[in-house]
Amino acid sequence: MAQLIGFLFGSIPSGYLIGLINGVDVRKVGSGNIGATNIYRALGSGWANLVFTLDLVKGLIPVAILSDPWVLPFVVLGHCFTPWLMFRGGKGVSTLIGAAIPLYSLPLLIALIVWFVVRRKSRIVSLASISFAISLPFFIFVLLGFFSLPVLITSVIVILRHYENLRRLISGNEPETDFM
Repeated sequence: MAQLIGFLFGSIPSGYLIGLINGVDVRKVGSGNIGATNIYRALGSGWANLVFTLDLVKGLIPVAILSDPWVLPFVVLGHCFTPWLMFRGGKGVSTLIGAAIPLYSLPLLIALIVWFVVRRKSRIVSLASISFAISLPFFIFVLLGFFSLPVLITSVIVILRHYENLRRLISGNEPETDFM
């Protein structure tokens, strides 16, 4: 039941709804993604920051209330594959950040520092996001002394959602982004 609640929270398509409020179907703009980076391209930084916050909160609430690490992969799956949009959604980074806050604050903070350093040096949000997803389970293990299978699964989901970005990174064609 907790996983279903997590999935339903995660499936709220914040970016799509913000786009609709502004008269834009963000699925038809830029990358077609409903996440904050594409909202930045379509609507600007103010709306992108709102979407980032909403996506973070929809990850935070179910995990904070249920205190179940197995909610993490389901809340991110809900975001990535929202049934309300024909199972098209975002890439899960903001939602993973929110979901990790109640259970893994210190490792999350260090993984976010990795995100910011990679973002600052490369100016490529997707590379920073992939680096974050790789580093979070590592820092949980190093700092808390245990292996978190739910976080590892969630990180793999986020990395797989960046498949096209990985292809562009490898070919040297991934664009820089001013967002964040």
